[in-house]
Amino acid sequence: MITRLRSIREKLKSSLFYTPMILTMVGLGLGQLFLWADQQVTNIPTGLTATVDSARAVLGVIAGATIAFAGIAFSVSLLLISLSSSQYSPRVVHGLFRDPFNKRVMGVVIGTFTYCLVVLRAVRSPLDGGGEAVIPSLSIAVALLLGITTILAIVAFISHAAHSMDISKILHGVTEAAIAEVSAQWGEGSDTDAAREESTGETAPDDAFVVTFERSGWVQQVDHSALLRALEPGATMWLDTVAGRYAIVATPLCRIVPTPSDPDVVERRVRHAIGVGQTRTAQGDVTYGLRQLADVALKALSPGINDPTTAQDAMFHLGAVLRELLVRNVPTRHLSGEEGRELLIPRAWTHAEIVGLAFDEIRLASAGMPTVQIYLLEILHLLTTSIASAANGDEATAALRSQADLALEVSEMADLPALDHERVRSAHRDRFESATSDLSNQSID
Repeated sequence: MITRLRSIREKLKSSLFYTPMILTMVGLGLGQLFLWADQQVTNIPTGLTATVDSARAVLGVIAGATIAFAGIAFSVSLLLISLSSSQYSPRVVHGLFRDPFNKRVMGVVIGTFTYCLVVLRAVRSPLDGGGEAVIPSLSIAVALLLGITTILAIVAFISHAAHSMDISKILHGVTEAAIAEVSAQWGEGSDTDAAREESTGETAPDDAFVVTFERSGWVQQVDHSALLRALEPGATMWLDTVAGRYAIVATPLCRIVPTPSDPDVVERRVRHAIGVGQTRTAQGDVTYGLRQLADVALKALSPGINDPTTAQDAMFHLGAVLRELLVRNVPTRHLSGEEGRELLIPRAWTHAEIVGLAFDEIRLASAGMPTVQIYLLEILHLLTTSIASAANGDEATAALRSQADLALEVSEMADLPALDHERVRSAHRDRFESATSDLSNQSID
């Protein structure tokens, strides 16, 4: 149930429909409310009174203008999404869909349009039936205020849209979201190295009961507590997937020992604990932020874009997210439940794998760009320095130094002038070889 609720919440946050729909309902309710208030108020100030023709003209103009502005707002949003996808990466589009400001502006515009329609329908002249004119002056005054608010909201939307295309702002948003997810997922519970080796060294027996995926898609969420509850007392589960992996129909989801007494019930409960969707999301997946930032850097390094400055920007933001992962112990791979239930997660990410995910492709893509290689060495050096005091820094530090050595090796293989080769060698020597010498001297002393 928790997995389903989280999935629904994620869809609501990523949808451009629900916020405008809610504000449309608000506009409908406000229209009815102020029409009722007009019936109760008798002494309306002269400045708020109107004629039937002026009321219809004002409401018609506001309604027509707001729906035109709504079309502009939707067009600008689609243009931003298209440009961001082609210029930076399709992976950053997800963040633009989640921007609450854009959804609220669209909601205000469409809500104002709905309000004007409701009030316009109530306007009557003596010839329209009933023999008495109906001019809801108070409602018309509120429509004027909403119209002015809508115009200001559109101006603010255009300003926001222009600034939202700033790549540094996009990267900052991705970085903040990724760090928040890391804090939520890796904030509590950790395994020691010995416990990790013990929990991952054991493999499921060949005769284990296998639960397979019913449909293909991205694994968006994994509810470990629900998986433990799905097991029968004394059972052990080996989980064959993690959030951020792709699931294919009929491939193993998990293996259970001993075979459940009611396999159908256990299968259903296990599958309900795993959220599978059409797209990859950051919720539950601490590596998705790394993937987004790495993709922006790779796009910038592609021959069609050739924007090393954007690549540098993305790489430094990537380092900020990676640092948050490396200073934390990976979550435990061995969970225990009541009545002897055990859950093993052998496919969970390690620090070394996360470092490779962040830099392997960038290192290869930037082989012929000595300036970008120097950026990469600088980021690796900063990360090594930043995690030096972390209790679990040995594995991460070794992975970072390995990346630095590979970057130098790749640069040596590139067809570059001798001076550029020497620049990269010097950058590597200053940041890593001198640091190694300092550590050796401290050990001798």
